[in-house]
Amino acid sequence: MNPALAAALSNPAIWRGDDCAPEPAALPSGFAALDAMLPGCGWPGNSLTEIVLEREGIGELRLTFPALAQVQAQGRDVAWIAPPHVPYAPALLAAGLDLARLLIVRCRSLADQLWAYEQALRAPECGAAFAWLNSHDERPMRRLAVAAREGRTWGVLWRRPGQRAIATTASLRLSLAPREGRLAVRVLKRRGGDLARPAIIDVDSAIPNRYPPLDSPINVRPDPRTSAGRAAEHAHAGTAATLTVKQRNAGLVHDLSCDRGEGFRA
Repeated sequence: MNPALAAALSNPAIWRGDDCAPEPAALPSGFAALDAMLPGCGWPGNSLTEIVLEREGIGELRLTFPALAQVQAQGRDVAWIAPPHVPYAPALLAAGLDLARLLIVRCRSLADQLWAYEQALRAPECGAAFAWLNSHDERPMRRLAVAAREGRTWGVLWRRPGQRAIATTASLRLSLAPREGRLAVRVLKRRGGDLARPAIIDVDSAIPNRYPPLDSPINVRPDPRTSAGRAAEHAHAGTAATLTVKQRNAGLVHDLSCDRGEGFRA
């Protein structure tokens, strides 16, 4: 090969169609087998990832906990939009998550979900935004992809069992299925060549097997000085999405309780 051409092709901004394309802002997942199959050896930190579940409660959230802890360690918040079940605070704490940097947003309608999710993706204080949407309209998906890129936010669209993956604007698309007590992660779409086999992940390997007392005090107070905090207050006021929170000691306190094994209670 011509040396000049070889030098040009070695530029990280250029990738071959049969290779795994590098991501400019990859976030290590905490699982070596998963990082090996992801572009840039990590979750895409400024675009959408779509994850399709064969079944719920198989360890899907635990797959993301190490990366979420990294996001919070960088001083950025995590937002969950319209989760299907109530999060379980002790499991989140045991995984190293800071509940003071976790916003749970409940919504009245799909339009409210899309609005809240876009605001979270665009907020500079928000490093990761997860949403459980049942939208099949590609137009709002394009807006969300732009919001993730401009906000430099790791956005995840969770597709519950029976929902198909439709976000063509997602740079990464995965399917998750249980496999003998572990998690089989198959790449449906990525910037690069296809993978014939799934990665088999032991999601418990990165999570300590310990939980704090169930009666531990949990205070989650969104900072009203940040755009994410203002969005949470706006949502709580009832003009758009509403948060499942209650007032206590002049602050916002989330009610977080759930199944020990995953992070949600059915």
